[in-house]
Amino acid sequence: MGDSLLADPLLWLIGASEIGFWVFLAAGLAARYLLRRARLGAALLLGVPLMDVVLIVASTADLAAGGEPSRVHGLAAVYLGLTIAFGHSMVRWADARFAHRFAGGPRPVKPPRGGPARTRYEWREFGKVAVAWGIAAAVLALLTVVGGRSFPALAQWPADPMWSWLVTLSVVAGIWFAVGPLWATVFPGSDERSVRSEQRC
Repeated sequence: MGDSLLADPLLWLIGASEIGFWVFLAAGLAARYLLRRARLGAALLLGVPLMDVVLIVASTADLAAGGEPSRVHGLAAVYLGLTIAFGHSMVRWADARFAHRFAGGPRPVKPPRGGPARTRYEWREFGKVAVAWGIAAAVLALLTVVGGRSFPALAQWPADPMWSWLVTLSVVAGIWFAVGPLWATVFPGSDERSVRSEQRC
């Protein structure tokens, strides 16, 4: 089963999409800050979301051509959800560090350690998880329709080759919620940097 899974072209495409994400990101930022070619950098960065388009087209085309729904299709849906939800913030994160290192930009701002700012930050990050879940569910629904299948009942999700991934993502989202926004809301603490700043004043 493991060998047949590794032989799935869609699985290799997911890996290629992940590699392509970082290649386009690194090339775009290098062109912008090292070569001082802003337009070239912007063009290369357009390749980052392009990888997602290629993956969703390949997934739907495979099922439309009669492919058997599998865990790889479910993984593609989850991967798309995560990259779309977190992709923009990852690009911003990398851009800020490239700008600081190679273009004299300001030092990247670290996440707040406590207080209301930390709570807002955790809820914002969890919002991305919720968006990822929603996108993954929408893609799974699309793949189900394209594959000519009926939607599985909620109780059948764990055993379904595609929808079982949404169960996994739900567990991850639940853990993230508990250790992230819920913890920060119940135990907000205080931002040590803000406290030191107030003491200096």
